[in-house]
Amino acid sequence: MTSTFKVKIGINPISWCNDDLPSLGGDVTLDTILREGSEIGYQGFELGNKFPRDAAALKAVLAPYGVACVSGWYSGQLAERSVEEEIAGVESHLRLLVESGCQVMVYGEVAGSIQGQIDTPLYKRPTFTSEEAWQQYAAKLNQFGRHLASRGIKLAYHHHMGAYVEHPSDVDKLMALTGPEVGLLFDAGHMCFAGGDPLTELNKHIDRVVHVHCKDVRAEVIRRARNGSWSFLQSVLNGAFTVPGDGDIQFGPILARLAQHGYQGWLVVEAEQDPTIAPSYEYAQKGFNTLSGLVAGLS
Repeated sequence: MTSTFKVKIGINPISWCNDDLPSLGGDVTLDTILREGSEIGYQGFELGNKFPRDAAALKAVLAPYGVACVSGWYSGQLAERSVEEEIAGVESHLRLLVESGCQVMVYGEVAGSIQGQIDTPLYKRPTFTSEEAWQQYAAKLNQFGRHLASRGIKLAYHHHMGAYVEHPSDVDKLMALTGPEVGLLFDAGHMCFAGGDPLTELNKHIDRVVHVHCKDVRAEVIRRARNGSWSFLQSVLNGAFTVPGDGDIQFGPILARLAQHGYQGWLVVEAEQDPTIAPSYEYAQKGFNTLSGLVAGLS
């Protein structure tokens, strides 16, 4: 059963520098990120704002460290614009992923999102107010997913705090209304923050999971965030997220379920924290050691 668990462990550079809040780790160089991550044992990186956006330049930067380009976040706006506009907008990013040998694209819906607004509480996130709006959005995602598939890339939809698809019921709705051309990026940390039990929600949608973000949470900070009406960025700054092995999510059962199902993609550590409080190398190493130990026990 577990012999098919052929996964790779990657990391998002957000452990060193934050795209939503550039002041966090803004002085950290890309060479430092790649050197430390590869030294720890990570096999690949997702893209961040310090990475080249040209495939040849990106390959030249990654090659000395022996790491791959895993994927990269795309800020989609299908909730507000047409598929044709989105296809035009994604082209340069899509080409970069194709030429870099990636299999999936991380799609994050940013239309109306409040994830980057430090003074806007999470309860003010956007929501679809009618069944028709949901269906129109799903239809556009299906069409966009087919476009990506025609280029050999799978759409990996990232449910995210502060966005249209945040709560477990939102994920349920999205998966019900879209087809297999829309894959799911399963993020344990965001699912837990949104009020769901990660293993329960994974079991619901495991057939659609094409990419996995391994983000842990500090449950007490999440409780305070909800009670205090914090924004997403305030939650990050106060330590809502951390790496696997440092928080309250049990990743053993999650990885065991993925192994049982035959998942063979990437496991990506993605834990936005303030590096002055949570030193990047130390926490990236803790996340890697936790995941690699669990994977070894399942292989």
